[in-house]
Formats: sequence, C-alpha cells, structure tokens
Amino acid sequence: MAKQLKNEIISVLVKNKANVLNRVVNLFGRRGFNIDSLTVSTTNDPRLSRITIAFTATERSLQQIITQTEKLEVVESVTLMDRENSLYRELLLIKINAGPEMRSDIKEIVDIYRAKIVDLSRESLIIELTGTPEKINGFLDVMTTFDIAEVCRTGVTGIEGRKHRKIKQADDDADEGADQPGGVY
Repeated sequence: MAKQLKNEIISVLVKNKANVLNRVVNLFGRRGFNIDSLTVSTTNDPRLSRITIAFTATERSLQQIITQTEKLEVVESVTLMDRENSLYRELLLIKINAGPEMRSDIKEIVDIYRAKIVDLSRESLIIELTGTPEKINGFLDVMTTFDIAEVCRTGVTGIEGRKHRKIKQADDDADEGADQPGGVY
C-alpha cells in the first residue's frame, strides 16, 4: 500500500539569532525533505523569528520531522497550520515581454485576477499578484500563453485563525491547544 503524501505547512517560532535558519533548513535536508516554500521574518517580539515551511510528507514522516525540529534548542514552538483555520498568502512578480498590441489581452487577465501592473516599458510589463498558492499557480498557468521573461515568488506565509494545534510551546503553556486538528495547504 502506497503512503499518501500531503502538502503541509508548519510555522516554527525560533530565537532570532545568527545561523538559526541554517540549522532548521539543514535538519530538513538531512532527513530527505524537499522544502517547497520557505519564508522567514521577525515577529512582534524582536527576540523571535517565524519560519514558515511548506513541504510534502506522509503522516509518519511529518510527525518525525516535527519531533526532530522540536528538539533543536533554538526552537520555541512548532505549529502545524490548519488549512481551514489559517490564512495563506504569497506574492508574485512576473515580467512579460509584450508590446502595445498585446497589453489589452494581458490587462484583461490582470483585472480578472485582481493583480496590478506595477511597471511598464515599451517592450515589457511587470505584474504583481498577491493570493493563495493556488491562485498564483492558476494565474501563472493562464499567463503561459504570453512570453514570460521572469518569475519571482516570495513563498507562502500564513497565520492561524481561531483554531490551531500547537506541537510544541514554551513550558508555561505546554498543553493549551494540543488537541486541535491540523491540515494541509
């Protein structure tokens, strides 16, 4: 019986110190995980950073990598993001080679996806789109009929809504939210 792979997103709260990102990412690489998306930023507490990691895993391998991530001394908490109770976004910048004769067709698609043309020259234009990874992928699929010069994606970032399942927390509130369901992106 084949093991079912799922797209997962975890949020890892870490100490805001040098080399922390490298330690977390190397753990994933050593365990054979391919990271699909990675974003990092400081939090409202300047002592902490949040690493959002999107990857594909089986249920068993997911639990293993979470357990191993929890063991790193620089990790404060690991949260498995719940698809139904989380908000995900990604930013896309795409440069299209297009003269004036193609711009109205491109503008129509841009409007449908609620994107923005943020730069325009005689030979090309740059479009900005913010949305879910699925929306970004759909837009890119439609745009393949044009001459794409460059694509730049930020990677997915997310924030929990009302419910979440904490995998590891600081000692003072270790059991709060532990029974909430997880999800995929």
